[in-house]
Amino acid sequence: MKEPEFHDNDAVLDIHDKPKFWAWVGLSLQHMFSMFGSTVIVPLLVGLSPSIALFASGVGTLLHIMITQRKIPAYMGSSFAFITPMLALMKTTGYPGIGQGVVAVGVVYLIVALIIGLVGSDWIDKILPPIVVGPVVMVIGLSLAGSAATDAMMKNGTYNLEYFLVAMATLLLAICFNMFFKGFMGLIPVLLAIVCGYLISLALGIVDVHSIAIAPWFKLPAFQIPGLTYHFHFEWSAIITIAPIAFVTMTEHMGHIMVLNNLTKRDFFLDPGLHRTLAGDGAASIFAGLVGAPAMTSYGENIGVMAITKVHSVYVLMGAAGFAILFSFVSKLNAIIMAMPLPVIGGISFLLFGTIASAGITVMTDHKVDMNKKRNLMIASTVMIIGVGNAYLQLGKFQFTGVALATILGIVLNLILPQEAATE
Repeated sequence: MKEPEFHDNDAVLDIHDKPKFWAWVGLSLQHMFSMFGSTVIVPLLVGLSPSIALFASGVGTLLHIMITQRKIPAYMGSSFAFITPMLALMKTTGYPGIGQGVVAVGVVYLIVALIIGLVGSDWIDKILPPIVVGPVVMVIGLSLAGSAATDAMMKNGTYNLEYFLVAMATLLLAICFNMFFKGFMGLIPVLLAIVCGYLISLALGIVDVHSIAIAPWFKLPAFQIPGLTYHFHFEWSAIITIAPIAFVTMTEHMGHIMVLNNLTKRDFFLDPGLHRTLAGDGAASIFAGLVGAPAMTSYGENIGVMAITKVHSVYVLMGAAGFAILFSFVSKLNAIIMAMPLPVIGGISFLLFGTIASAGITVMTDHKVDMNKKRNLMIASTVMIIGVGNAYLQLGKFQFTGVALATILGIVLNLILPQEAATE
């Protein structure tokens, strides 16, 4: 007899729960607003089309949810890990080279997924015990703190008190909405805080209303499709430059899965399996490379929203993906969201990223990790400081970011250190 499927009764909406229509709309918009700033800033920095990145993030999310059998509530957005090589390639090969590199990233993901699918994933529990998982999850949240603070305080590289006050107002409103609102309003505190922060910014005159006014209502994204919008020929140097970074983002991907495991009380490494989660990421990047967008990865901002609201429904994430696709064609709405002031993003990020870090503490307390043991102290201390400090390893053009390096060191230390120190 088949066992009944697990349902997390502590969640407001568990993974397969469908919200009512208007709640669905509000919850999905909340996720879209949360990921929008980061997803469009990557193409803006590189010189690509933000609307195509938005379109690819929506389609990539739907692909990921389909490949993972609708079991993982993850949102796919533009990856920051590829900004440096993409900037360099934009000056040489242009997007044709970047596109091939992004597709190659997806292919690397699929190859690794195939290998894991063949050999299994029993090794994961051994290399990722709570003493490694907890600090890594904390690092994922804390390593983003500097970015949130910069958004909250700095205007064109200079400290701005008005910006900081807007950020603090947005943060405090989000906290108040979380604590005091009930019913549907209590499920969308992040969206409400963002809207209120936007309105405060409008009143203070720090929103670029001119860009909103001149934007057309509808505009087709400027797709970059090989063989159709540009002549295709292999750019091997671009592929070699970008493809290896896939191994860095894979490590970050595993960290995000750890956080989701803790939030949803499941083991996604086991079901649907790491091979499917990696294949979902890979498929999203392949699609992105074929239409003109940067590489895709799962987003911590959306994990933060789920941690705050306890709404884990994949249908809400699918709704957010649908809105992202729609908004990529509605240029006026696109312009309104792109005009969102940085202090609003910074203020809400304080809460989102802090919630992720707090999930790491929960992992350690739930598993009663003894920090009086020197072995645990050595692992946690190394992972957290290297990760939060972003001490990266640079080998030519290949860079292991702080999160990836900290995760690898945590895994290695866990495997080689004895259970007890000589002095214990």
